[in-house]
Amino acid sequence: MTENASTHILARLEALLFVHGEPISRTKVEKVLGIAVEEQDALLEAFQKELESDARGLSLLLTGDQVQLVTKPQYGDLLLSFMKEELSEALTPATVEALSIIAYGGPISRARLDFVRGVNSAFTVRTLRVRGLVERMPDPSLPHSFLYDITADCLRHLGVTRREDLPRFEEFKKLLTTSTTQPETNENATAISS
Repeated sequence: MTENASTHILARLEALLFVHGEPISRTKVEKVLGIAVEEQDALLEAFQKELESDARGLSLLLTGDQVQLVTKPQYGDLLLSFMKEELSEALTPATVEALSIIAYGGPISRARLDFVRGVNSAFTVRTLRVRGLVERMPDPSLPHSFLYDITADCLRHLGVTRREDLPRFEEFKKLLTTSTTQPETNENATAISS
């Protein structure tokens, strides 16, 4: 493999791990990147070595068959301070949007949430989890995958005892289900804005 091809596949691995935001199986990495087991071992080793630089704030976490891109422990205080500041502020429009989708469409995978929102939701979901508004649970249909749903605390903050008591629940649930399986039509756009 040429140096240019090696750099390209390394960049693809970094992008995949960043977007996934959670542990991903090595088998899935091989499949998505279209590489063999031996190539992956060398690739992970090269990436881990590159991340060891003091100029990098991330590292690779390798546990069993799982791979995850994580922050280095020495930046824990900085990130804790940042998260505390974030928690003291009101929810951003992005977190309200994600919370609404999870409330009306949950339990929902992060991939589906990203699809509906059209952006990566990793940080937003993490913020909602830290605030205790969203919880993560194993996806029974996909090993090593997770679903996200609102918590009992979230329902209490919203003043309802069950999600079906949310305003216009059936309407928005149906709209959300339709929007994840079909392109949006003008009729759906009108329903959202009214």
